[in-house]
Amino acid sequence: MPMWAFETEPGYQAQLDWADEFVRTQVEPLDLTQGSPFDPSNRRVRDYVRVLQDEVRAQGLWACHLGPELGGQGYGQMRLALLNEVIGRSVWAPLVFGCQAPDSGNAEILARFGTAEQKKRFLEPLLNGQVCSTYAMTEPHAGADPTLFTTTAVRDGDWWVINGEKWFATNARYAAFLIVMCVTDPDADAPHRRMSMFLVPAGTPGVELVRSVGVGTDKPGEGTHGYLRFHDVRVASDAMLGEQGAAFAVAQTRLGGGRIHHAMRTISQVRAALDAMCERAVARTTRGGSLADLGVVQQQVADSWTEIEQFRLLVLRTAWLIDKHQDYRKVRGDIAAVKALMPGVFSRVVQRAMHLHGALGVSEEMPFVEWMGRAEVLGIADGPTEVHQQTLARVLLRSYEAPEGIWPSAHIPTRREAALTALEGLLDPEVTGA
Repeated sequence: MPMWAFETEPGYQAQLDWADEFVRTQVEPLDLTQGSPFDPSNRRVRDYVRVLQDEVRAQGLWACHLGPELGGQGYGQMRLALLNEVIGRSVWAPLVFGCQAPDSGNAEILARFGTAEQKKRFLEPLLNGQVCSTYAMTEPHAGADPTLFTTTAVRDGDWWVINGEKWFATNARYAAFLIVMCVTDPDADAPHRRMSMFLVPAGTPGVELVRSVGVGTDKPGEGTHGYLRFHDVRVASDAMLGEQGAAFAVAQTRLGGGRIHHAMRTISQVRAALDAMCERAVARTTRGGSLADLGVVQQQVADSWTEIEQFRLLVLRTAWLIDKHQDYRKVRGDIAAVKALMPGVFSRVVQRAMHLHGALGVSEEMPFVEWMGRAEVLGIADGPTEVHQQTLARVLLRSYEAPEGIWPSAHIPTRREAALTALEGLLDPEVTGA
């Protein structure tokens, strides 16, 4: 008899337990004392991170999203989701575990679509932690809608010449190379065949970092999201990733699984907000009792826990479906549902926790304001929430057809008539009312 099991196999659970303790004791202190994980200027920190990375490798948990031929474990999305739930507590942990964005997605692209030369030049140093990269897709005037992109790559003999602008390219200020989506065939009949992907080394003449943009409370100039301008940037013909016109297929390699990983990492952060809320509730007294005694606080705690657990189960189910089908297209609606739900759950729980802490909650001495900013970013990154809601709706609606005749299929008189016909001759007339 088939059974459902909501548990992890003991061997992998032991690895997750090790990762949990390791992140708490060895990695999280970096969050409180250091700046960006991608800043290469602090050599002492970089040396310490390499020591931590070696410990992760020894545990068999390094770059688990990649196959053994690239030094990873080739784990499916279920295992990756559970690991990312642990890693998500720390800003530095993804770097320590070799799965930091955007490098993890860029590595997957290179592993699948890169030539032998491209892998040697770009992928190997990326996997060895020697460099970081950026993914330049969105544009200032178009956001994440590729059909509106205007950055072009035009063939000129053995070269491609790139012109245009890209917006919010994460870690552009630190990146050794960029993966850039460009329009190569604007007249193609199918919109998804108009663009191609290119590898552009940092420092290529004509690549300009206009400015580094921050999020929320980041100080001007300290952000890590690049506003890039490309002016007659020349790259060799072998700089293309995959085939010409295949940018959409290349992009989906990094986006599908990445959305699940972001969601699982979000769970660990929103759980931290719930922990802070509950701790505050039992510690703070008012009018002769604790906040935990107030019905409104109890309701907020219960709502928060329920939302987190519902969201986690949706994420795990979606990861399981990806592993089952091995085709992101078949799980497109489920991934869209995860992406659409994620920022709302995060925002609501954090807001409750922040409110319960009063003035302390909105101060820089607590993480809530930063977390609220992250929630809003999650509602925009990899496509805005509304786009994913539309995607889910279209997937669902395709499985429905209009009923025959003028009445809905739930119309009770019509259903009763059909039921009587189906039961005719099977029951006594007194039972059917005939």
